[in-house]
Amino acid sequence: MDHNLLSKIATNNGHGENSPYFDGWKAFDANPFHPQHNPDGVIQMGLAENQLSFDLIQKWIESNPSASICTPQGAFGFKETAIFQDYHGLPEFRTAVANFMNRVRGNRVKFDPDRIVMSGGATGAHETLAFCLANPGEAFLVPTPYYPAFDRDLRWRTGVELFPVVCESADNFKVTREALETAYKKAKLANVKVKGVLITNPSNPLGTFLDRDTLKDIVNFVNDKSIHLVCDEIYAGTVTNGDEFVSIAEVIEEVPKCNLDLIHLVYSLSKDMGFPGFRVGVVYSYNDNVVNIARKMSSFGLVSTQTQHLLASMLSDDKFVENFISESRIRLAHRHDMFTRGLAQVGIGSLESKAGLFFWMDLRRFLKEPTFESEMTFWRVIINEIKLNVSPGQSFHCSEPGWFRVCFANMDDETTLVALWRIKTFVRNNRNLEIKTRKQCWQNNQHLRLSSRRLDDILTPHRMSPHSPLASPMVRAQN
Repeated sequence: MDHNLLSKIATNNGHGENSPYFDGWKAFDANPFHPQHNPDGVIQMGLAENQLSFDLIQKWIESNPSASICTPQGAFGFKETAIFQDYHGLPEFRTAVANFMNRVRGNRVKFDPDRIVMSGGATGAHETLAFCLANPGEAFLVPTPYYPAFDRDLRWRTGVELFPVVCESADNFKVTREALETAYKKAKLANVKVKGVLITNPSNPLGTFLDRDTLKDIVNFVNDKSIHLVCDEIYAGTVTNGDEFVSIAEVIEEVPKCNLDLIHLVYSLSKDMGFPGFRVGVVYSYNDNVVNIARKMSSFGLVSTQTQHLLASMLSDDKFVENFISESRIRLAHRHDMFTRGLAQVGIGSLESKAGLFFWMDLRRFLKEPTFESEMTFWRVIINEIKLNVSPGQSFHCSEPGWFRVCFANMDDETTLVALWRIKTFVRNNRNLEIKTRKQCWQNNQHLRLSSRRLDDILTPHRMSPHSPLASPMVRAQN
């Protein structure tokens, strides 16, 4: 191909497909696991999808056929839905999404439907905000480790830069004012203008969420520097105990003289509802100018009116929403517990977490040397021998080698057990790989999770979601 015929954006590497994060997906695509047709294939544990509660959604759809314009019961609304193209979106859709955001956060805050700006998923929301808030060459500070695709979402087409705020395992990757100040000073020394801070709360990949005091520190920091704060809260509904999660929308009401023009929130239905294919993203800004500009930009990535129509009906069903949020949290907590305790049987720990569709697995003691080269060597063993696609920490810009993100909600219980069996078998057959002692690796990590409980104790029916296939007497007999 003659690259001279194409633009610089079209021919650069801004999409980031050369990252090990995407390499793992390619390994899965080339040899996908299937329990009958390809039982030795790669199990996909690098994709943060929430597939644990689709039975609840299917039941609602079957009970509400008029919600879709593609059924006999809903076809009467086909014409009006098909010709609607206002980029403000259907009023009932924006109201339903705002109310869902309220409910996910325990109704402790209230979102204004008139500030809901649609986008093509959280990816589109982040890029839209980057276009609105920064010029090419200017930067956002981002605490590490962070979602690998931020390098694509915020940088590729905008020309905006991301500047790391280094967070370390010794402090459980806590975001501190000191770390923010250090990164800000380094950016200034590098002659990089900082326009804002980007945080994910709950964190991807850590599965943790920020406490109230940390959020206040961050808000005070951006106010002192007069820079923007973009808070990604797309995993808000995955917090095991919803009462513990604190939204930035709560904190800004508690910080004296907070400049609301600097505060912006990203949300979507991809994780909390499990609808990544619907491409429902939200920009929610407290800055009137940003709302107006972002809405004009949303013309490039609107949510289809058919999708808006269906979701407006679904999310307006208060009884369904309350049950879905509650049951989804129960199932996610069970799956997280099932996996982390299963790994603990062979001495594999993880950062203690209560949110997200993943956990942060600690394999530092398996590295021959504490280097990212050793991390990649061991990651290839995981991909090629254990046949699991987990994502290495360096693809998340982690400052320390040996950490891996493990996604657990994109598979059924039987596949989860296969993945656990593969890991446990590998560890038991390769004890000589354990180079470091637990004390050396974990002495500074107060919140590492390690349990010696047997998996058999964990998978007893009284600890299971009643909807789990493993609760079936027939399945237990086969096991």
